[in-house]
Amino acid sequence: MLPVSSIHTLSVKQYGNPQGKPVVFVHGGPGGGCDDRDARRFDPAKYHIVLFDQRGSGNSTPAACIEENTTQLLVEDIETIRKHVLGEDDAWHVFGGSWGSTLSLAYAQAYPERVKSLTLRGIFTLRRAELEFFYQGPGTNFLFPDYWDEYLAPIPPSERHDMISAYYKRLTSPDTAIRAEAGRAWSRWEMATSRLQVDPKYLARADEPGFFPDGHLLEPSQIAKIRHIPTVIVQGRYDVICPATTAWELHKAFPEAKFVLVPDAGHSAMEAGIERALIEATEEFAKID
Repeated sequence: MLPVSSIHTLSVKQYGNPQGKPVVFVHGGPGGGCDDRDARRFDPAKYHIVLFDQRGSGNSTPAACIEENTTQLLVEDIETIRKHVLGEDDAWHVFGGSWGSTLSLAYAQAYPERVKSLTLRGIFTLRRAELEFFYQGPGTNFLFPDYWDEYLAPIPPSERHDMISAYYKRLTSPDTAIRAEAGRAWSRWEMATSRLQVDPKYLARADEPGFFPDGHLLEPSQIAKIRHIPTVIVQGRYDVICPATTAWELHKAFPEAKFVLVPDAGHSAMEAGIERALIEATEEFAKID
């Protein structure tokens, strides 16, 4: 448990070979947290694997706290963890998917000298258009109208012109019943749409009890900072949470990166084609000194 502010303490776990190639896994969400299974994408004989739960996520404390919880502070937390685990001057490999791809890109652009490689999956760059495609529509709701109706249900018609704000009001409500209803509906929407085929068992888990300027991460001046870093971009063709158009734009802005478009996958890292491409990337980057 690593304190990073007067409020937040992060859960940091290490796996694999202490003398191996250091790699940090940056989870999605926001708020997703890590699972021990996330370490399995890296050969434990070759890698020194670092997993951490972001502020307010997983086993980090205080749980679900959004105070002092901004993109910039999360980026600084990654650097704090690097210094704590590796020391002042060492670099490491960075691996992140979905929201984790956002933070991984932001961290690499802030500290390019500390990044040996980037493995990015399900690209999200925090632009308003990306958020509205998934949470407001038109977009993903055209493909999942049945689950969209469930997502709309907790929000009165008078507030549906801004679903993100309406959900924010309920997810931060002092009434625990309102928070719980909104949390279930929000989570079910994300879980229902994360895979090419809806997994009922995965979906059932939803029933268990400060940002950058728009387009910042894709600006040429920002991409220029990381062009020298070996990078793989892995994207599911049918990803409706982080649509392939964003990964394609990153690919065009950063053509030096290897671009892998998986033809039979959605958003989830656990789909076979995505998993295979990610492991191939970690195997390749293990060769970098």
